[in-house]
Amino acid sequence: MAEDLLELYRSSNADSWFLRRGDNGVPVVRHVPNAASGGVVSELPVSQFLTSNRFGPEHEALLDLVAQLIPRGKSASSSCGVGRSPPARQESGPDSGRKMAADALLLTATRVCTFAQQRQLTNASGFFFERDERLYLVTSRHVLIDEPSRHFPDRLEIEFHVDIENLGASKWFSIPLYAAGRALWHQGSDTGGDIDVGVVEITRDALPPGATFCVFGPEHLPRPSDVMPIGASLLIVGFPLGFHDSLHHLPVVRQGVLASAFGLRFQGKGCFITDARTHRGTSGAPVVMSAAASEGTPCNLPWTLLGVHSSSIDMGSRDLHVDESLGLNSAWYADILMTLTES
Repeated sequence: MAEDLLELYRSSNADSWFLRRGDNGVPVVRHVPNAASGGVVSELPVSQFLTSNRFGPEHEALLDLVAQLIPRGKSASSSCGVGRSPPARQESGPDSGRKMAADALLLTATRVCTFAQQRQLTNASGFFFERDERLYLVTSRHVLIDEPSRHFPDRLEIEFHVDIENLGASKWFSIPLYAAGRALWHQGSDTGGDIDVGVVEITRDALPPGATFCVFGPEHLPRPSDVMPIGASLLIVGFPLGFHDSLHHLPVVRQGVLASAFGLRFQGKGCFITDARTHRGTSGAPVVMSAAASEGTPCNLPWTLLGVHSSSIDMGSRDLHVDESLGLNSAWYADILMTLTES
């Protein structure tokens, strides 16, 4: 009799992962490589599979399956909507008893994985920006290409929630970076040199069915009248070292402060400095401040988008045995997005 196998995930190069019950009754995950790779079929108990060092889409698929077995609470639905900024909360009416399953800010950010053909290269962070009904993924430019480290991916994969009432359900979405040898992303430069921000447009019609996310827009950028005092509290929303809520597919938030004069070009570049604990994988994360704190106009997403986190800053002259790292980071001013998303 044919063995019962439940397919968990099939990659774009035809590698497959299946869930089955082992000989001793313990569930195991079977990996079946594609024929071209010449690999052999392997199996791991579910507990060992989930605690392995590599954590990829096949692991997410298994967690999705587990999440679907958990009954949905009646108040766990999100008011965020599908592919839009969340509507304002209603104090009365038919939706008054509904609560968001997650803060809308967490739904603006997405995991970014870079690939060279089928080989995964790095993990990073990104977020969604919308202008004139056109949707963009924003991340650091060095995530898309970085000549000094010879980092040359040809596509990205980002993760979308696909069920507004079940954050455990998600799908990976592939974004090509080149077409006919031409780069599909936009980047910028100014008198200070290259700006470490890149945007790539996302075709809405190609999104997974039910794709649920929240977006920043021009209305979330700081206004000339906004006051950003030195030392003001800010948040960086991302995936440090790839760490995140793997059950609900949500980022984590690091708190920091504004460490340089906002509005001035730090050392002549289009960036400002934050004091926050960050790690690799946070590149491309949005740097935000409460709209109330920045005196912004209340909106559906009550945050002001200050910048795009780039990287940590260190001193080459630092004595590694005596001096601690600075704990400072560079973030590029978010107004560059208005230039990079011009029609």
